[in-house]
Amino acid sequence: MDALQAFIMGLMQGLTEYLPVSSSGHLAIASHFFGLSGEENLTFTVAVHVATVLSTIVILWKEIVWILRGLFRWNGSLNAEQRYALAIVVSMIPVGIVGLFFKDYVEDIFGTGLRIVGCCLLVTATLLIFSYYAHPRQKETISYLDAFIIGLAQAVAVLPGLSRSGSTIATGLLLGNKKEKLAQFSFLMVIPPILGEALLDIMKAVSGHAEAATTTIGALPLAVGFLTAFISGCMACRWMIDIVKKGKLVYFGIYCAVVGLLLLIV
Repeated sequence: MDALQAFIMGLMQGLTEYLPVSSSGHLAIASHFFGLSGEENLTFTVAVHVATVLSTIVILWKEIVWILRGLFRWNGSLNAEQRYALAIVVSMIPVGIVGLFFKDYVEDIFGTGLRIVGCCLLVTATLLIFSYYAHPRQKETISYLDAFIIGLAQAVAVLPGLSRSGSTIATGLLLGNKKEKLAQFSFLMVIPPILGEALLDIMKAVSGHAEAATTTIGALPLAVGFLTAFISGCMACRWMIDIVKKGKLVYFGIYCAVVGLLLLIV
């Protein structure tokens, strides 16, 4: 991987991590045309995912501080901040199970070519379009049950081409949760799983089990991709929050449908 390829893929990751068009699917497409190996691609993918998590922290720092301030304050019952944090923990359960018991299987799927990406993009398109036309009864808060179901959507969205933000936000909309709160919840709930995944990969590298994965990509491309993903992620995160509030996800559904069909045809 050279610096230009890293820039393109970092930009693609930063934008598509928040826009509901599947960052993993677009990275798989770019990796295919750039001819990148599985191990090299996996290392780069972990790095740019961490970069976009940091961009989430930068954009939503006020919400994170709000949660942390109330997390350790006890008044005899759970306050709003503690309930919100607990909902995030509940949403992490499904993806935690997938990460612990099905990680190798998921990584094998990432190497099966663009056909699976095309199929998953069509599923993403269906979710986005259906959530746009569905009008369930609106709820004031995200319940623990809804958080778990949204977490299931996040767990399934580890498949390349199935958008994590698109799946979680569309699922939340179908459950009747208010769109003003869903984007924020969707972006916050992904922070612990991605950081946990990155920590596990770093531990594997330190112990010597991932030596090949860490030596197949240079420091310069890795740095370029990381910075590009971080900067573009900051812009896309803020943009996506506004898009969800305006309810314009259907256009991304059309885009996913077109790209998914093209992948299956070509």
